[in-house]
Amino acid sequence: MPMKKFFTLLYVLLFLVTTQGWAQNRTISGVVTSAEDGSTMPGVTIMVKGTTVGNVTDINGKYSISVPSTTTSLVFSYVGMQTQEIAIEGRSVIDVKMSTEVKQVDEVLVVGYGSRLKTELTGSISKVQAKEIENLPVPTFEGAMQGRTAGVFIENTSGKLGEAMRIRIRGNSSISADNQPLYVVDGMVVTSQNMGTSNNSPINPMADLNPADIESINILKDASAAAIYGSRAANGVVLITTKRGKAGKTQFNFGYQYGVSTPTHMVDMMNGQQYRDFFTEVFTRSYGTRADALDALNYYINYFSGYVKGPGDTIKYDTNWQKEAFQRGSLAQYELSAAGGNDKTQFFTGLTYNTQNGILLHNQMDRISGRVNLDHQANDKLKLGMNFSLAYNERHRVPNDNAFSNPLQMIALPPVQPIYDPENPTQLYRYTLYENGLRPATYNKDKTTVIRNLSGAYLAYEPFKGFVLRAEAGVDILAQREMNYMSRKTVDGAPSGYDENRVLQVINWSTSEYFTYNKDFSEIHNIELVGGINYQQSNEDILYLSVTGFPGDPFQTPSSGTDAADFGGPSTGYKYMSYFSRLNYKLSDRYLFGLSGRMDGSSRFGANHKYGFFPAVSAGWILSREKFLEGASALSFLKLRASYGLTGNSEIDNFASLGLYSASNYAGLTGIHPTQLPSPDLKWETTAQTDAGIDFGFLKNRITGEIDVYYKKTKDLLLYEMLPATSGFTSRYHNVGSLENKGLEFVINTNNLVGAFQWSTQFNIGFNKNKILNINGPTIYAGNTRTGNNIAMEGQPMGVFYLPKYAGVDPQTGDALYYVKADSSGTTTNYNEAAFQIVGDPNPKYYGGITNTFTYKGFDLSFLFQFVGGNKIFKSFGLWAESNGWNLDNQTTKMMKAWKKPGDITDVPRADWDVNNGTRSSSRYIEDGSYLRLKTLTFGYNLSPALTSKLRLSSLRIYLSGANLLTFTKYTGWDPEVNFEGTGRSTTNTNLIQGSEFYTAPQAKTFTLGLKIGF
Repeated sequence: MPMKKFFTLLYVLLFLVTTQGWAQNRTISGVVTSAEDGSTMPGVTIMVKGTTVGNVTDINGKYSISVPSTTTSLVFSYVGMQTQEIAIEGRSVIDVKMSTEVKQVDEVLVVGYGSRLKTELTGSISKVQAKEIENLPVPTFEGAMQGRTAGVFIENTSGKLGEAMRIRIRGNSSISADNQPLYVVDGMVVTSQNMGTSNNSPINPMADLNPADIESINILKDASAAAIYGSRAANGVVLITTKRGKAGKTQFNFGYQYGVSTPTHMVDMMNGQQYRDFFTEVFTRSYGTRADALDALNYYINYFSGYVKGPGDTIKYDTNWQKEAFQRGSLAQYELSAAGGNDKTQFFTGLTYNTQNGILLHNQMDRISGRVNLDHQANDKLKLGMNFSLAYNERHRVPNDNAFSNPLQMIALPPVQPIYDPENPTQLYRYTLYENGLRPATYNKDKTTVIRNLSGAYLAYEPFKGFVLRAEAGVDILAQREMNYMSRKTVDGAPSGYDENRVLQVINWSTSEYFTYNKDFSEIHNIELVGGINYQQSNEDILYLSVTGFPGDPFQTPSSGTDAADFGGPSTGYKYMSYFSRLNYKLSDRYLFGLSGRMDGSSRFGANHKYGFFPAVSAGWILSREKFLEGASALSFLKLRASYGLTGNSEIDNFASLGLYSASNYAGLTGIHPTQLPSPDLKWETTAQTDAGIDFGFLKNRITGEIDVYYKKTKDLLLYEMLPATSGFTSRYHNVGSLENKGLEFVINTNNLVGAFQWSTQFNIGFNKNKILNINGPTIYAGNTRTGNNIAMEGQPMGVFYLPKYAGVDPQTGDALYYVKADSSGTTTNYNEAAFQIVGDPNPKYYGGITNTFTYKGFDLSFLFQFVGGNKIFKSFGLWAESNGWNLDNQTTKMMKAWKKPGDITDVPRADWDVNNGTRSSSRYIEDGSYLRLKTLTFGYNLSPALTSKLRLSSLRIYLSGANLLTFTKYTGWDPEVNFEGTGRSTTNTNLIQGSEFYTAPQAKTFTLGLKIGF
C-alpha cells in the first residue's frame, strides 16, 4: 500500500473514532431541590442507571454529569428521600424535586408460619429492624432492644457478661412457671432457658446468637398474634428472622469496632480515715473514751490481722476495695459477610468474632460465629433452602452475687486492711475480715464453653397459584461444658483444691408441615388459610463430677484429684405434638377478620390433660378507606382492631406430672424410694387476653402511631406448692389460682423535619398493672429478708416487699422506729413489735423509650433515652454496708449522718457496736428504682457514593457509639437496672424474687469506634 494512502486511511479511522467518541457522550446538568420547602439539596447522588458513572450535587444543589448517548435515565438518591428514576428524553437540563421517604404503615411483619402487611394486621406486633440495633456496643440482641418496643420490659439482671436477661411482655403471667417469652429463630423454637449449673447465676443461651446475623425481630404480644403457638405463647413470642441474600451483584461487607467500658456508677464508700473515725465513735459509745475505743477497734481489726493504727496515730493503709473489684472493660469485633445471587439462587454468609472483657475483675466473653443461608428456585413451582449457623462461646465467669468470692463483695472489707501481705509484699493478703476477693479472682478458674448449632431446611411447592405446601425441619444443638477450679489458696478450695466439671448436651429438633392458600374472589374478597402440624422433641443429658485432693494448683483436671466429692448423670427431655390453623379474611380492602387455633399435646402434663386447645379471634376496620373519610386530607391511615384469645404456659419441670423414684443405698443394699407424688390432672396455665387497638397516620404518614389497651387473666396457675413434711414429700406442682395484667401501650413516630436536614422521633411507653386474684391458700413467701421478703398475696402485685415499715429515728435516743400497724397511723415501736406489711412493689408501673435521629448530608446522629418508673428496689447489701456499726464491714458515707446526740434530726439511727439498731430488713432499705438512661448514642459519617465509587467501594461508614452513657436516678446503689439472681436452675417460686440488689455488678458504660466497608 502506498504511504500516502496509508496515512489517508489512518486519518479517516482516527476521525471516525474521535467523532464516534464525542458522539457517545453528552453533558446533562440541573438543580435538585426539596419538594417540601424548595430548598436546594447538596450531596444528592446522581447515577447513570445500570453503571458506576455518577456525581453528586454541590453546595447549591447543582450538578453536571457526562453520560453516554445510549443513556435513557438517571437515578437520583439521598438518605431519607425517595429515590427517583428520571427519563432523559433528549433533555440537557433536568431539574428534580425530591420528596421525603416517609416510613409507611404498610410494612411486612413476620407472624407465625407466614407474614402479613401491617395495614391488614388485626393483632398487636412490635417490630425491630436490623438497622436499629446493628453495631450497638451491647453483648446480646435483647440488650439492643431495650426501650424500643412498647409493652416489652427488658432488664439486664447485672453487668456480668452473658448472664440471663429478664424479659416480660405485658407483665408477669405466672408465679412458678417460666415468665420468659418463646423464642423462634427462622421458624424453629430454640432453647432459651438457662442451662447452667445451680451454683452460679443463670446463663443466657440467646447470647450465642450473633446480632449481626439478624434481619428483623417481631414480637407477638396479643392472643390473636401469638395463639398459633398455643401452649407456650402466654408470655409472648419473639420471632427472629436472619439475613438472606437477594438477586444481584455479590455484596461484601466488612465491619470492625473497638470500645472501652467502665461502671455506670460507683457507690460512695468510706475511705480509711472515715472508717476509723466512724468506728472510733461507735466504740467510744461502748467503751467510754476515745483511747479505749481505738484500742478496742485495733483489737477487733487486728483479730483479723488488719491494721488501723499506724505511727503517730495515722492510718497505715487506705485501700479502695471497690476500685480493686473492677477492671477497665474492652470489646473488639470483626465481621465479614457476603450476600447476593441470581434469579435462581440467593445466598448470605457471615463470619463474626467478638471478644469482650467485662468491667468486673476477670470477667470475659469470646464468641466466634458463622452463618450460611441459601435459597434456590428449582423451577416455577419448587423452592428449597437451608440455614446453617455455628457458634463457639467462651465465658470466663465470676461467682454469683451471694458468694464471698464475688469480686464486688470486696467492698465489705475494711479500707484499713492491706491488699498485699506486709510480711511478703508479693503475696495477696490472707487475713482480711472476709476473704480477700483478689485471691479467688487470681487463683480460681471458672470457664464455660458452648458450641451451638442452629440449622434448618425447607421445601416449598406451589402446585397452583396461591396454594403452597411447605415442609420445614430444624435442629438446635447446644453442647456446654462448665469447668470451675477452686485453688487451695482460697477459702472455697482449701485445703487441697476443689474442681467441678459439668458437661451438658441438649438436642432440640422439630419438624413442621403446613399449607398456605391465598385467593382473591370477585375483586372484593380475599382469604388466607394456613393449616399444618408441628412436632418438637428436646433431649438433655448431663454428666457432672466434683473432685478434691489435688497435689497442687498446676493440676486442675478431674483425673488429677484423688477423691470424688460428688458425681451424677441425669437425663431429661420433653415432646410436643401440635396441630394449628389460621384463617384471615378481607372484605372490600377494609374489613378484616381473623381466626386461629392450635391444639398442643405435651409430655409434661398429666395423663388426664395431655392436650389443650388455644383459639383466638380478631377483627379490624380500615376507616381511612371509607368514602366518608375521603375528604379528610390530613388523615393518611386509620384502623380500628380488636382481638380475644387463649394462650398457654407449659414451662415447668419436664416430669412434673409424674410419680418419681430415685435410687438409694442403705447398708450396702440398693433400692428405690419415692421422691415425687404423681399429678395426673396437671395441665396448662391458660391466659385469656382481650386487646383493642388503633393504628393511625397523619400528614402523608409523617406522623404514625398505635394505641393498645389490653386485659390478661391467667387461670389454673402452675403453682409450686409446699406440702407438710409428714406426707413424706415436700412440694409438688398443682393448678391453683389466677392473676391478671392490664395495661396501655402508646407508640408515635414523627418526621419532624424533612429535606436536606432531617429529624425523626420514635416514642413508646407501656403501662402495666399486675394483681394476684387467687392462690387458694396462705401467702407465698419467696427468698428471705435478704431479698426483701418478696411474697405472693391475693389482691397484690406479684413479688411485693413484705417487711416492717421504717418510721425514722427517735431524735432523743437515736433508736430506730417502726410502725405498729400496717396502716402507718403514726404509732411507732421497736422492730420486734412492728407489723409486717406491704412496703413496696418491684414491678415498674411504666417503661419505654424515645429515639431521635438527625441526618445531614452524609452525617447522622441517633440517640435513645430509655426509662423505667414506679418500681422499688430493696438495697439488700445495705444490711451490711449501712449497718450502723453492727459489724466491721466498710460502710457507705451515708452512715456519717448517723444520730450522735439528743435533738439530732436524721434518718440514720444511732451507730452501736454489735447492736441491731435499725439494721434488720425493713423499708429503710427500700428505694425508688425509677431511672432515665441515655441508653445508646451513635454519631456516624457515610462517604458519598461519588467518593466511594472512586475508591471502588459501594459504601464506607465510620461511627462513634456509646451505651449507658448517662443515668438519672434517685437510687443510691450501683445501678437501678438490677435484679439479684442468686443461683441458677431452680424449681421454686423464684419469679417472686425481684427488685433486689446484693453486691450486684452495675451496667457497663461503653464507648465504641467503628468502621463499615461495603464492596
